[in-house]
Amino acid sequence: MKLQLQIKMNEGLFLRNPENTELGRNIIKHSIQLIAQYGFEEFTFKKLADDIGTTESGIYRYFENKHLLLIYIIAWYWCWLEYQIIFQTNNIIDPVVKLKKVINLLATTVEDDESTSYVNESLLHQIIISEGSKAYLTKQVAEDNKHQFFKPYKELCAVLGNIILECSPKYKYPRSLATTVIEMAHFQNFFMNNLPSLTDFGHNKNESNIVLFLNDLVFSTIKNA
Repeated sequence: MKLQLQIKMNEGLFLRNPENTELGRNIIKHSIQLIAQYGFEEFTFKKLADDIGTTESGIYRYFENKHLLLIYIIAWYWCWLEYQIIFQTNNIIDPVVKLKKVINLLATTVEDDESTSYVNESLLHQIIISEGSKAYLTKQVAEDNKHQFFKPYKELCAVLGNIILECSPKYKYPRSLATTVIEMAHFQNFFMNNLPSLTDFGHNKNESNIVLFLNDLVFSTIKNA
């Protein structure tokens, strides 16, 4: 039997831990499906309740509002991605090979992970691309940050920043480059598929081009450090 991956989430994001009940797990599962289908603006707890076959009040017992639910699923994804990066690079000694591996993980389509039965990582990755910045581009970002809601994203950036330093120990801006690479991987994917004139990949919509671009960006940046 395949073990279920357990990810510990910030308790400030929920009123009741959704992982502990069938309804809670369905809230996570169906919210991902609906946000991927309709977008975050059109997503409501009423639509979610109707999709699950429960009541809005039942959902409000788990999450105070849809903004916290969005932060929850996005933070969950960052935790899961950090686990994947550590797991898949654990036996790689060459830091250059390791960094290229991470760039590939960031910029290519994610497959659904069978060890997380109620989370479709492939759909969640699409939400990260199109909706991810909405978790922190808000008026309450400072308050949310005080509650450490963005800690998983910061930890992921720290992991990538440390790998950059392994490749170039004298490079001065590892975390800035790390966040740039993560955001660029998603923005370039979004632009390629929706605003192709903002990329050089409009006529050949292939994620491998984004990987090549990010490798060129990163290694050209750090080689003279």
